[in-house]
Amino acid sequence: MTDSKRKYREATIWQRRFWEHMIRDEDDFRRHMDYLHFNPVKHGLVKRVKDWPYSTFHRFVKNGFYPPDWGGDEMDAITDADFGE
Repeated sequence: MTDSKRKYREATIWQRRFWEHMIRDEDDFRRHMDYLHFNPVKHGLVKRVKDWPYSTFHRFVKNGFYPPDWGGDEMDAITDADFGE
């Protein structure tokens, strides 16, 4: 356990800024999924959403929720987009 976690009496699982959120509607769900799927791009781990192999994005594409090129090169202009963070 880190000194910071001891100081603030934090558990070892949840990060400090964690809070629960109930999904309110379809738009809220979409925004949360966009945020989750775009995170690897935002943090420079990959150039395109589809390049992150551990993402549920691939399942969402298979089920028709996203086009296969969502979060690709054309989204370079919105890497600073607000996906709910």
